[in-house]
Parts: sequence; C-alpha cells; structure tokens
Amino acid sequence: MEHHYEHFWLDPKFWVAVSFVIFLLLVGRKMWAVLTEALDARAQRVQTELAEASRLRSEAEAMLRQAEADRAAALREAEALVASARAEAERAGAATAAEAEASAKRRERMAMERIGAAEAGALAEVRAAAAEIATAAARSVIAERLDAGADAALIDRAVADLPRALRTH
Repeated sequence: MEHHYEHFWLDPKFWVAVSFVIFLLLVGRKMWAVLTEALDARAQRVQTELAEASRLRSEAEAMLRQAEADRAAALREAEALVASARAEAERAGAATAAEAEASAKRRERMAMERIGAAEAGALAEVRAAAAEIATAAARSVIAERLDAGADAALIDRAVADLPRALRTH
C-alpha cells in the first residue's frame, strides 16, 4: 500500500535521497581531497624521482666523459711509455753493439799482440839456435883449419887494423 503525500518533501524517501546525496557530497568531497592529495603526493614523488634520474644521468654522462678522457690520457701515456721503451731499447742495443765491437777489437788487438810476441819469441829462438849452430860450426871449422901460426897471423893483422877501425867509428 502505497501512501501518497501531499507534498514531496513530506515523503521520507525524499529525505532519505536528500540525506544520501548530502552524505555522498560530504564523503565525496572528503574522498576527493584525500584522492587529490594522494595523487599530488604521487605526482610530487614521480617528479622527484624524475629529477633524481636526470641528476644521475648527468652524473653518469660526466663520469663517462671523465672515463673516456682518463682512457685517452692512459692511452697517450702508454704510447709514450712504449716509445720511451723502444728508444731506450735502441739506445741499449746500440751501446751493447758498440761495446761488443770495442771488446772484439780489444780481443783482436790482444791476439795480434800475442801473435807478434810469439813470432818475436820464435824468431829470437831461431836466431839463438842459428847463432849457436853458426858458432859451433865456426869453432869446428876454425879448429880444423887454424893452427898456432895462422892464429898468430890473424891476431897480428887484427891488432894492426885496430887504429883504422877506431877512427871510423
């Protein structure tokens, strides 16, 4: 059984609907404030994260540029070290070659001196041996051919030639 009210504002359904709309407006307004506050906070957080990401990207790019510069500097330094090492090796090689050549010349000179000394020694030995042989042969020949009279004649002749031999020297 439905009851009809004279005026609609007297109907309890109307007031329930009005109170429901007011409730929705109040709760909606409060929910809207909470929701917009949460969305604003999230937007601020995203904005902060974006700023942080941008800052980190800038730092990473700067670090990359620094690393590339350091790498280039290290490469230049390594090339300089290699060039220096090559120059040092060439210098050391040249010095070693010069030292080896000087040592070879010294050894050659010493060998030539030893050979010369050996030749001189051998020549002196040969001369001494030849002198001994010649002396022995002369003794033998003189002993066979000279007698006391021939010996006295040779001595007299040598004594007579002595003043002339002394004047020439």
